[in-house]
Amino acid sequence: MSALGWLTPRRRSATARSVLAGEASAEAARTSSREHPEAAERRTAKSPAPGETEEPFPVAGDTHAAAFFDLDNTVMQGAAIFHFGRGLYKRKFFQRRELARFAWQQAWFRVAGVEDPDHMQDVRESALSIVKGHRVAELMAIGEEIYDEYMAERIWPGTRALAQAHLDAGQRVWLVTAAPVETATIIARRLGLTGALGTVAESVDGVYTGKLVGEPLHGPAKAEAVRALAVAEGLDLSRCAAYSDSHNDIPMLSLVGHPYAINPDAKLRKHAKQQDWRLRDYRTGRKAAKVGIPAAAGVGAVAGGTAAAIALHRRRQ
Repeated sequence: MSALGWLTPRRRSATARSVLAGEASAEAARTSSREHPEAAERRTAKSPAPGETEEPFPVAGDTHAAAFFDLDNTVMQGAAIFHFGRGLYKRKFFQRRELARFAWQQAWFRVAGVEDPDHMQDVRESALSIVKGHRVAELMAIGEEIYDEYMAERIWPGTRALAQAHLDAGQRVWLVTAAPVETATIIARRLGLTGALGTVAESVDGVYTGKLVGEPLHGPAKAEAVRALAVAEGLDLSRCAAYSDSHNDIPMLSLVGHPYAINPDAKLRKHAKQQDWRLRDYRTGRKAAKVGIPAAAGVGAVAGGTAAAIALHRRRQ
């Protein structure tokens, strides 16, 4: 009997898609890091300054350890795919009605503070239809501009400092996200990280087909991507760290020896306490993300989402 033989056909199919998505993402991440070795500045290991970190981890010079960071609401406020959608709308890739849906989804994300698989799937399908027929190189170039316009100011300083601690210890640091791998790679490059694992959209001769390879890198697929990358890179997962805000990432967090719950949703917070995982919350108060957003959103999906983002950013400084 195969390793998946005991599962129902539907479960076998879902698991196979997760494995395919994970392996495709790991290969894309390794290819990108080889093509752009300058993306992650290689630093010599050093001890953190007093008060810089209160953890006994990371261990300097441990080349078999790495850190894996979820992106949305862990490294960055909000969801990368929504900000990317705003940037594409600005460049007339789609119509105002579709922008309103992107903005409403972003406002909902900020109110709930967690990912909803159905909502995220809807947005991903919309994004795939939008990029179909466009060249990968074109979207990468636009993604660089969108990062500067909408994403750079939304990076959580606390999580960024944690990633820096791993880099300073001489370890590799990877983003792991359901966002398109191209978008994730741009963000990782801008932050000086090693690379990114993300959802792989199929392309032929450098042109998007509008299909995914496997499935979105979400939940179990993230764990499969981390596992595949660890094998390829010679990492010992028991010596690695992973960081996320979402209970959807419990499979990924459970893979490593040093799991961290960052800005956790209620389910992850409960699970982390039960498992004695470390918790970090870089918000100015867990309720801060919910204050003022419904009223702002009432002004209009686009204006409300933008106003809420600005208000939250100012509060957290």
